[in-house]
Amino acid sequence: DNLLGISWVDSSWIPILNNGSVLDYFSERSNPFYDRTCNNEVVKMQRMTLDHLNQMVGVEYILLHAQEPILFIIRKQQRQSPTQVMPLADYYIIAGVIYQAPDLGSVINSRVLTAVHGIQSAFEEAMSYCRYHPSKGYWWHFKDEEEREKTKPKVKKKEEPSSIFQRQRVDALLLDLRQKFPPRFVQQKPGEKPIPVDQIKKEPEPVPEAVKTEEKETVKNAQSAGAKGPPEKRMRLQ
Repeated sequence: DNLLGISWVDSSWIPILNNGSVLDYFSERSNPFYDRTCNNEVVKMQRMTLDHLNQMVGVEYILLHAQEPILFIIRKQQRQSPTQVMPLADYYIIAGVIYQAPDLGSVINSRVLTAVHGIQSAFEEAMSYCRYHPSKGYWWHFKDEEEREKTKPKVKKKEEPSSIFQRQRVDALLLDLRQKFPPRFVQQKPGEKPIPVDQIKKEPEPVPEAVKTEEKETVKNAQSAGAKGPPEKRMRLQ
């Protein structure tokens, strides 16, 4: 089991913790960091001193460093001979609370996971600001820019007048569309209901011969009036 995320404390021992009692405090049965099969438990049951640990082989606990009354460091080690030991784990006691010191692999693993989580969060944050449009491509859209645009006073753009070329081209296009798609409804006067084109009464067109005769008569009348000249003025009698 991973014991790096837990701690243990017995408040009744805190006032009497010192170099001589810290190992007894650590060997409490409720302490999850303590191994009951260690040589310390054998020495304790046989009522021997801790000096006999050097003559035994197996797991043992020693006081590695002490800074009374706040800090104590205890090491768990495997003794193979009176002069040869192999460290297994370190525990530190701060204000009576026991913690297990992490090994180098756990520290590196934790730091790498923290860095990867930060990088992943940064990529997700960056992707949330990325925008794409087929005509524009990719661009960045940040929330700060939206707030700045809201605070900025809106400036009305000046509308430039259209040129003669633009107006002629628009009229030509509208005329072309009108010929291709003639209107189905016509509004004769503003405000009136539009009427279908089929219901509009068409005036009868004049007969071509009658039009020609009328034109000839008007021409003759004009010529005769020009030949006679203006009427003479008569003298008024006083």
